Amino acid sequence: MDDLKSEWQRKGATLSAKTARKEFGLPQNETVQAIRAGPLHYSLNSVFGNPFLRLLRREVEALVKKKHGDNYLKGRQTNAELTRINRELKRLKTQIAALEDRKSKLNATLGK
Repeated sequence: MDDLKSEWQRKGATLSAKTARKEFGLPQNETVQAIRAGPLHYSLNSVFGNPFLRLLRREVEALVKKKHGDNYLKGRQTNAELTRINRELKRLKTQIAALEDRKSKLNATLGK
């Protein structure tokens, strides 16, 4: 039981029901059915007064694997990772452009 409590607090071990829908293609009705049947544990959280369900990632992955198969799960995980990588690359490119601009301005200042 103590391990379950620590899992709720570990970074990346939980996700919201909305993220589960987006990342794994898990419809809301399947999420609710799994919560009622017992395979999914949840925690009711709220941000700025807006409630949402927090789920354990490993349980969501097990549910998706059981319902849709291992290949489907791996494909969804790969797509999610590619999306995160592309987002990070875009952020870094923007940061590089800003740094290059700052560098050129500083070089121009030194050239005066």
